[in-house]
Amino acid sequence: MLLRYIGAPILLTCALLAAACAKPAVHRDLSTDSLPPSKESEPVDRHILAGEWEYVEGAAVLLTLDEQGNGHYDWKEGRFETQTLVGHTWHGMWFQEENDRDGGFTVEFSPDFSEGEGRWWYSRIGTDHAPTQKGGTFHLSKRSALTSHSDTPPAP
Repeated sequence: MLLRYIGAPILLTCALLAAACAKPAVHRDLSTDSLPPSKESEPVDRHILAGEWEYVEGAAVLLTLDEQGNGHYDWKEGRFETQTLVGHTWHGMWFQEENDRDGGFTVEFSPDFSEGEGRWWYSRIGTDHAPTQKGGTFHLSKRSALTSHSDTPPAP
């Protein structure tokens, strides 16, 4: 008897849920004109990348970048090309002529852009365009932000 009173509402609820799941969702276009842009999604002037950087991944390598964030390094005749610099995130490609390799990288900079933590990967090794070799992580420091005794001028 109890099943008779409870069965109908349960059956009706299941039917309504099934119908609701079967209908496509209604999407409304929202105007984003009134929303303020996020600072983290705005492109940053690439000149902030210009200069010398110390790249540390086990050993230290000196990178020299131009006003567009492109440049070179001595290891394996390497060079960097910037793709984007948005917020504090830098994306680009690296190329090494001497050992015929290239790949990509991403760096998350500190708030003042004086240093960053990066990750790199392979896109190509020789003729292999789908290498399974893993990349690695690295730390970048802006050379002008580094302080050492050799950079300190002698006392008068």
